[in-house]
Amino acid sequence: MNKKLFLAAPFKNLMNMETSTLEKGTQDFLIRLIEFFEHRGYEVHNAHKREQWGQKFMPPEQCTKIDFDEIEKCDLFVALPGIPASPGTHIEIGWASAMQKNMILLLDHDLEQYAYLVRGLHTVCPVDYVTYHTEEDCIQQLEQLLQERLIAYDL
Repeated sequence: MNKKLFLAAPFKNLMNMETSTLEKGTQDFLIRLIEFFEHRGYEVHNAHKREQWGQKFMPPEQCTKIDFDEIEKCDLFVALPGIPASPGTHIEIGWASAMQKNMILLLDHDLEQYAYLVRGLHTVCPVDYVTYHTEEDCIQQLEQLLQERLIAYDL
């Protein structure tokens, strides 16, 4: 059975109004992250992909329940909290931390932009931080982290 991973990231605030889809740069990065984890045996749940990058938004009553249930089932929770902070992603981070999920937070190198509670979350649940300058840097750090943490994540 595949390991389950939930990938959270900002969504509605990053929509391109002309195309009614998630902005291309963010979409490409999320696709790259999804493929990165899938190639390592993870079954990735991601709302952006599920909702066709904004083409098929679900109503709040539906997507909230699905995301909560998928976080509850996941073995590893990975999130881009967003700059500015994404309210939905922060709710998902809260759910994952309350459930004591193994978590990786992907943070832009300028840590001062993130909320104190995001930066201190490792004090209340198992969190690894990947602070990166470029997408390539992020992927390289993720590769190293997964190799180091497989035992800690019990995967």
